[in-house]
Amino acid sequence: MNKRPNSPLPARIGGHILVDQLVAQGVEHVFCVPGESYLAVLDGLHDQDIQVTVCRQEGGAAMMADAYGKLTGKPGICMVTRAPGASNALAGVHISSQDSTPMILFVGQIERGMREREAFQEMDYRAVFGTQAKWVTEIDQVERIPEIISRAFHVATSGRPGPVVIALPEDMLVEQAEVADAPRYEVVESMPTAAQMDALRQLLAGARKPVAILGGSRWDADAVARFADAAASCRLPVAVQFRRQMLFPTSHPCFIGDVGLGSNPELIQYIKEADLVLLIGGRMSEVPSQSYTLLGIPVPDQTLVHVQPDPQELNRVYRADLAINVSPVAFTQALAGQDLTQAAPAWNDELARLRASYEAWTDPLRITHPGDFQMGQVMAHLRTVLPPDAIMCNGAGNYATWLHRFHPFTQYGTQLAPTSGSMGYGLPAAVGAKRIHPDRTVVCFAGDGCFMMHGQEFATAVQYDLPIIVLLIDNGMYGTIRMHQEREYPARLSATSLKNPDFAAYAQAFGGHGERVETTEQFAPALERALASGKPAILHCLLDPETISPTTTLEKIRRQALASRS
Repeated sequence: MNKRPNSPLPARIGGHILVDQLVAQGVEHVFCVPGESYLAVLDGLHDQDIQVTVCRQEGGAAMMADAYGKLTGKPGICMVTRAPGASNALAGVHISSQDSTPMILFVGQIERGMREREAFQEMDYRAVFGTQAKWVTEIDQVERIPEIISRAFHVATSGRPGPVVIALPEDMLVEQAEVADAPRYEVVESMPTAAQMDALRQLLAGARKPVAILGGSRWDADAVARFADAAASCRLPVAVQFRRQMLFPTSHPCFIGDVGLGSNPELIQYIKEADLVLLIGGRMSEVPSQSYTLLGIPVPDQTLVHVQPDPQELNRVYRADLAINVSPVAFTQALAGQDLTQAAPAWNDELARLRASYEAWTDPLRITHPGDFQMGQVMAHLRTVLPPDAIMCNGAGNYATWLHRFHPFTQYGTQLAPTSGSMGYGLPAAVGAKRIHPDRTVVCFAGDGCFMMHGQEFATAVQYDLPIIVLLIDNGMYGTIRMHQEREYPARLSATSLKNPDFAAYAQAFGGHGERVETTEQFAPALERALASGKPAILHCLLDPETISPTTTLEKIRRQALASRS
């Protein structure tokens, strides 16, 4: 096939060439905060069939792009202006990096002839983003735009996915060139060898207490379904890593829980005693590993099979007995052809016990706590009214424990949450999700502190008529920090109290729907009205400050801390 054009190429300015490359790579959405540093790119977007979402802060735009990457597996595209804009976007880049999400961040840059004079908003992007991105570069020659953008898509999606940052000198974007568009990228896949799959089958056949732990990215709905079928064939106990609940249906009889913050103690104990751990996709970093205590370093006590798409992650922390360098998609394709039924009877009793423990642990109606607004009953109600494909979003904070522990994630593509623990993520993620999937219900869980990190993006939801539902759990504090403060410095409160606005009025001021919910009985009708409003909505839910988690109170933590010091 002749890959070179036979006719003369039209001359195009750099900003238009760049946008044409996005079209060539299949880009459908861009999230941005506009800037004069890349006006030529904005002009190029004017005539293309790419949906542009204008955000109110660059961190929110980057988080929306991360949400796009999580839901689609394709790079989320974010565009921001020079140094202040790039600095704001760094929070989203960090999430993309730690969460292994494909993203490409385009950043405006000063003119090339002004470099190293500390020009207006000058920044060395390679230095600033170098430790957070898979690749950071600057396009100096307009002719190289197709080459560099093509490479960026491959880098962002290959191995362990992550962010790429591309700086765009302002004068380069208005220069002209006659260049061809690059062909569309394809994610490079490999397959496990027959010997590796034989070894895995033998390890499973000899196991008595195995567990699979799923994490990371490069999954899709088909991969999740294939692994669920494989687990069912041998009744393999399956757990998921922190904020990766959508990687395995919680309703599946083999599902035994999530390994993260506030995990079921019986699950944690089982993993410590397991004789075989099948770690698929994830890294088993600090939070899922319970501060690196579940698996020995560098050699785990358990036999470890580690399936990872990035060779640099294999044996980086944990020395695997069997290391398989493939993505979850490729691994589950190979697994679908394996007969795993021979090993099933060995751990049937263990699975039954663990499944029963999981079901008891996640029963929200077993939980009561101080105050008139009972989160357990709220979570039970959400189970009955939300559709299975509802997309649940959250940032960081103790409030998120209710969502992760009690919500039944049964489908892939229904969870947006930062494993990096970044506050402020939930609202931008919800806006991005609803922009991508306008026909699906999108719910943002947010604490009062978390919401205010990117609360201005509620205006973006209103601007684009995106009827998301924000469940704003207000306890008047930075709750997670207060919890640690009471544990480490009991009764010595400092810098954790918050005085909040009327969030229902906040929603109404932007043109959305807002209600104040003070009791459990008020919640269900308020949610029904919010869903029926057809507007972005905030339900301002007042939670007793003592209710710091489903299992304890601030007073209890304080008493225990004081008693340990006496």
